[in-house]
Amino acid sequence: MTLLYLVRHGETDWNKARKIQGSTDIPLNDNGRRQAAAAAALLARRRFDAVVASPLERAHETGSIIARRLGLPEPVIVPGVVERAYGEAEGLTFEEVEARFPDGVEVSGRESRSGLLERVQASLLEIAREHAGQAVVVATHGAVIRAIVNHVAPEHEARLGVPIRNGSIHSFEVSGGELALVAFDDPIEVESEAAGRYAFDYQNALEGRGDA
Repeated sequence: MTLLYLVRHGETDWNKARKIQGSTDIPLNDNGRRQAAAAAALLARRRFDAVVASPLERAHETGSIIARRLGLPEPVIVPGVVERAYGEAEGLTFEEVEARFPDGVEVSGRESRSGLLERVQASLLEIAREHAGQAVVVATHGAVIRAIVNHVAPEHEARLGVPIRNGSIHSFEVSGGELALVAFDDPIEVESEAAGRYAFDYQNALEGRGDA
């Protein structure tokens, strides 16, 4: 069995301004670095073998902060866990998204939900194969974590309205080539901010909408 701990990157200035980021490469702000350090301190309660990360700077720096705290090498970049692309919506505030792309209007260049899930699932299973029997931290993004949580644990409807917070940790196990959710907001987070403080649409104005 392999354990994967998916960590959402720390805050960026675009997160703070409630702008859609997607594939746009926005760095962590100082609060985001503190959030990454807090996640690293929580993860340090357990033993890990490796850290991997999305190629976007905000996730890679989060992974680097965690790796240093765990005494592990710099994160290996894994393109398959990059954030979902939001096309023409990237850089817009949530209010601007609603004005320019009201519900039912297609956002040009947005990656489909099914396409996102396909690449993320394949990438996580490949990470598990490369680190069989180990525990790995995956520094990634909110929509990536949401996609895999919804896929492997669709029965947990209560989580659908809970945002994936910056710096939050979500653990999975891989056995027999299958992913299973161990803990949404893993119990190692008992000293961190409780999940659900913010409304789900605070995380991303487009993630609450249905699409392919």
